[in-house]
Amino acid sequence: MTAPADALHWLALEAIPGLGPDAARRLFEHFPDAKSVFDAPVGLLKPIVGEPLASAIAQGVDAARHQDALTWLAEPGNHFLPCTDPAYPEALRNLPDPPAWLYIKGDPAWLARPMIAIVGSRNATPQGKRDARAFAQALAEAGLTVVSGLAEGIDAAAHEGGLAGQGRSVAVVGTGLDRIYPAKNRDLAHKMAEQGAIVSEFALGTPPRPGHFPRRNRIISGLALGTLVIEAAPDSGSLITAKLAAEQGREVFALPGSIHSPLSRGCHALIKQGAKLVESAEDILEELRFQWAPTYVTATEPPETDVLLGLMGPEPVGLDALVAGSGLTVDTVSAMLLAHELNGKVAALPGGLYQRLY
Repeated sequence: MTAPADALHWLALEAIPGLGPDAARRLFEHFPDAKSVFDAPVGLLKPIVGEPLASAIAQGVDAARHQDALTWLAEPGNHFLPCTDPAYPEALRNLPDPPAWLYIKGDPAWLARPMIAIVGSRNATPQGKRDARAFAQALAEAGLTVVSGLAEGIDAAAHEGGLAGQGRSVAVVGTGLDRIYPAKNRDLAHKMAEQGAIVSEFALGTPPRPGHFPRRNRIISGLALGTLVIEAAPDSGSLITAKLAAEQGREVFALPGSIHSPLSRGCHALIKQGAKLVESAEDILEELRFQWAPTYVTATEPPETDVLLGLMGPEPVGLDALVAGSGLTVDTVSAMLLAHELNGKVAALPGGLYQRLY
């Protein structure tokens, strides 16, 4: 499957201004495919989608306008999957507002496999990104495909972990698939196209617009059995994904954090509202009743014998506090912190703060 036989008609239908998922759903309650829509008399279309859309459809198909998209679809690994196709994901088909079509770069088969969504802050802490990678890898190795939004921070870390866990990761983006946003994730996107899939309901050439990202979140949550939120401020877009997941009847999970961290407040709010608090990948797999691999990640580890690491937790701490707590000199503490940074145990943060990485 690369594109339906009437790909040109689908592209023309998609290009009609104002024809969103609701209007498309109404059309396909009456017509089997896009070509049948364009073949229908305008009088038959008006009661279904209204006069403006019916008149736009009646203008027919301009093949030249869609030649670039047809060329893109002809390239290996590029696909167009309409909602009328039997391969369209059942998980999306039953949503209140399913996308009428999906552009896919990669392997469409990934969309039919059990998924877990992992989302969170774009401005994630080093520990948050490390947790996202570890949870994603453990869940992928257990057989779940990791789906997220290719954003900076938690999303990117989750994709990296999913790819490390047998290449199981799918990205749902808020742009056309001929654009990569953010640009710094270009290499990650290319790797996902080779080992997983990138998905969008937006036409080729669509730039990143603020309204697109909340809209794509319903697809992220809709594809997954559940959504795990790792680090989220109270106004985080990842909370929209969690809300959508709950409305769609999916499970919602949240990783707790320090009560002093703004990035923990969104997760703590979700837990108060009924999200399952998780400390390990096993917690998620048990809730989903999904058989897991014998090894899994936890969010904690045994007490550290190193005096400096023993003073450090998930909450960032300053040099002065470490000097006072350890009884060591400033030079000694600074040298130890540098060594721990090089060993991947500590991260230096803005403002002269340090955070332990578990």
